[in-house]
Amino acid sequence: MTYYPYETFVKDVKTLVEMTKDYNPDTLVSIARGGVTLGHAYASATDNRQLMSINSVLYNEQEKGEKCELFNIPDLSNASRVLILDDIIDSGQTMLAVVTTLTKLYPHVIIKSASIYYKKTPLIQSAFSLYEASDWIEFFWEKDFMEKRND
Repeated sequence: MTYYPYETFVKDVKTLVEMTKDYNPDTLVSIARGGVTLGHAYASATDNRQLMSINSVLYNEQEKGEKCELFNIPDLSNASRVLILDDIIDSGQTMLAVVTTLTKLYPHVIIKSASIYYKKTPLIQSAFSLYEASDWIEFFWEKDFMEKRND
């Protein structure tokens, strides 16, 4: 397992902001739960108040489910360039479900995605990503708070 600390996250958000500068998204969609922390930080760093989220359920802790369930789908009627944010693209099943669903509902919207980590052979790659993951990543927003919850 690899621990992903807050200090690295701060640096990485700034790097993703720089990477996506030319795309200049007008709307941000974070995938809950893993992408919510990234979405909030990215929105703050870019002063973008059009931050929305979409919920997905594919994993239960480290156990992968059979299919990705999506709910709380955001209204992108007024968007033109959307950036979907998630912590990691593992199998790509979640990101593919989100992109496919939002593209069908809002064909006028350009949709790109960004992630901190990605695996080598997902069903879909992010347009913007930072690190290839070779093992399980323990993000500070999961590990640090789960330890406190279990105390």
